[in-house]
Amino acid sequence: MNDHHIGNEETRAKSANRVTWAGFLVNVMLTFFKLVAGLIGHSGAMIADAIHSLSDFVTDLVVLASFRMVRKPADKDHDYGHGKFETLASVFIGVALLVVGVGIFYQGAEKVYSALVLRAPLEAPGWIALVAAGISIVTKEWLYRYTAIAAKRIDSQAVMANAWHHRSDALSSLGTLAGIGGAILLGDKWRILDPLAAVVVSVFIVLVAWKIFRGGIRELLEESLDEETKTKILSIVEGVEGVMEPHDLRTRRNGSRIVVDIHVRVKNDTTIVEAHDLNNVIEFRLREAFGENTMISIHTEPETE
Repeated sequence: MNDHHIGNEETRAKSANRVTWAGFLVNVMLTFFKLVAGLIGHSGAMIADAIHSLSDFVTDLVVLASFRMVRKPADKDHDYGHGKFETLASVFIGVALLVVGVGIFYQGAEKVYSALVLRAPLEAPGWIALVAAGISIVTKEWLYRYTAIAAKRIDSQAVMANAWHHRSDALSSLGTLAGIGGAILLGDKWRILDPLAAVVVSVFIVLVAWKIFRGGIRELLEESLDEETKTKILSIVEGVEGVMEPHDLRTRRNGSRIVVDIHVRVKNDTTIVEAHDLNNVIEFRLREAFGENTMISIHTEPETE
């Protein structure tokens, strides 16, 4: 079986839950620490960073809830299983990130405008905010790597989206570190670096959010797989001896699985049993290439005269 495809949804769910619970617990502690550091250290960038971490553990809950559905077997209301709940979770994460990014941008831009145009004084951030930013970068980058490895192993779009949410928080903290450090070390005139860092970081967050959201929406709208994957599918089918002219290929994703509908031709004197055996060979080779859970529908036709 392909290493990137785990056949057992129960196994996938347990792995996703384990890594997500780890992220959830770290995010709760980190958010509280960053919020306190931002308030004590008078840092708008750190408070914005804390709000971003708050959104992180909200999306952790979304992933946990989605895998409670994904692990359920197909039923009378969901003939193809519950894989789309995983996709829906990644769309929600994308939206949450987008809202957070826009919110951080607005708050930072407002402070920059007030300082530059209205000449409003800005408070100098404290050292505790700088320390909090450093701790956040190391912690969130570790969480990203830990979660991304699990996401690739179980081939989960939702868990990978959550991993990128962790990395966007690390990027947010990196910008915050630069802004707070500049505001502290370079003197009063450079206090504007704190809110300016929040604005720059928000742009990164919005870009990541859009990528996650767009990928999830494409899947929900049943977009076909990429041309490279479709070419590989046709090549595998054509490689089965006795099968001719694979055509009318249709593909899509269902959570971590791909769905393949294809028509093939066989010689006119092929028996029903022989045609059935050929279909079994096609299914075996496709699942060998794309995972045990690949959903395959084959329509067999006689050869053309």
